Amino acid sequence: MIYVENKDLVIPGQILADDEYYSGRGTFKENGKVCSSLIGLVSLRNKKIRVIPLKSKYVPKKGDVVIGKINDVRFSMWDVDINSPYSGILPAFEVFGREKKELNKVYDVGDVLFLRVVDVDEIKKAKLGLKGRGMGKFKGGIIVDIAPTKVPRLIGKKGSMINMIKDKTKCKIVVGQNGLVWVKGDEDMEQLTKNIIHLIEAEAHTSGLTNKIKNKLYLAIDGELPPEEEPEEEEEEFVLEKPKLQNFKEELEQEEREAQEEAAEETEEEEAEEEKEDKPNIADVIQELKRKNKSKDNTLSYGDNSNNSFILNNK
Repeated sequence: MIYVENKDLVIPGQILADDEYYSGRGTFKENGKVCSSLIGLVSLRNKKIRVIPLKSKYVPKKGDVVIGKINDVRFSMWDVDINSPYSGILPAFEVFGREKKELNKVYDVGDVLFLRVVDVDEIKKAKLGLKGRGMGKFKGGIIVDIAPTKVPRLIGKKGSMINMIKDKTKCKIVVGQNGLVWVKGDEDMEQLTKNIIHLIEAEAHTSGLTNKIKNKLYLAIDGELPPEEEPEEEEEEFVLEKPKLQNFKEELEQEEREAQEEAAEETEEEEAEEEKEDKPNIADVIQELKRKNKSKDNTLSYGDNSNNSFILNNK
């Protein structure tokens, strides 16, 4: 049995479900009950129940893109604050290769960079790099800090939310997976974008958030609500027919079978014609028999007469 619904706000120790449910992150089991271990929102998927914390710190993972601030410049690396309890380093060779340059003339304390997590060691220290599109130092703009768990909601499905904000405010926006967001545009639009981002963070668990944000953007920028859009007609799903693979062996065998069948039919027709030619016509047979019988009768008659005449003459 489940005692909560998806996206419900729960507190530590609150009973969420019976033993038939699996305990996920942010939960624990006690006496056959699944309980919350923190303050957060319930996430249900099939029989697995998790609690997503309202506030959490970023834990670096290989491949993540992050925004970081230079804390210190050392002999062969930069120390970088990546909004995490775990430290980040940017080795000089990730920037220069084997060349030797003065590090602080490239990036100095206070510079903000867009980076990629190249590797993470056993104590969660992140090695950072700059290989990738758009990686490097930010110039100008502001940094907005949100909970890393709310980053997917800010981006939206297929980038729908973040692209809507970009299009309406005309701001450049870069989102790091560590919960830091860089925004650059007109000063008023930067502040509006910051407020919108914090609103998304606060109401990430609510439904209809995209339309709510859209209305706020239009009211703030245009002074009126956006025009109502007609619901799009659902297009009939088009499914491509699975291509049929050609099997030339089967085709050849089929052609051979057809040729054999045609040859057999021709043979049968020829045999039927020959049989028809060899078979005598019944009418002709009757006529021939009549002719032969008539001829035989005539021969017997002549013989009888002859014999009779011979006998008579002898008498």
